[in-house]
Amino acid sequence: MIVIAFDFGIKKIGVAVGENITKKGRPLNVLNAHNGHPNWDTVKNLIQYWQPKFIIVGLPLNINGTKQKITNESEKFANLLKYKFNIVVKMHDERLTTVEAKSIIFKKNGFKGLKKEKIHSYAAKIILESWLNQYFFTI
Repeated sequence: MIVIAFDFGIKKIGVAVGENITKKGRPLNVLNAHNGHPNWDTVKNLIQYWQPKFIIVGLPLNINGTKQKITNESEKFANLLKYKFNIVVKMHDERLTTVEAKSIIFKKNGFKGLKKEKIHSYAAKIILESWLNQYFFTI
C-alpha cells in the first residue's frame, strides 16, 4: 500500500512517498506554495502517479502538545486534500521532525547539504515513516 506524506509550510511543502511493507519512505521534490496553497495540478499529478491509499499531513504542535499558529493552516491544507481528491487524509504529530531532518542531512552531506528543499522533504519522510511504524504492524 502506497502512502504520500506532506510536511506543510506556508512557502514550501515537503513531500515523501512510502509503503507499508518496508515501512520506509523516500523524499520527493518540495512544492512551492503561496500562502500555504501549492499548485493543485502538481498535487493532482502526484496523486495520480503514485495512487496512494492514504495521505498523511504533518500536524505541527508545540513540544507540550499545544497548537501553534500554523497548526490551523496545516489542518485546512489536509481538509482541502481530502475534498479536492476524495482521499483519506490523516494528520500525524510532526514534533521535532525538522530537527531530525537537519541532523540526517548534515550527517550525509555536511553543512552545505542543509537546503530548505531537502529539509522539508526529509521531514515529510520522517512523518511518513513515523506514521507507518505507529499504525501498521508486521505479522
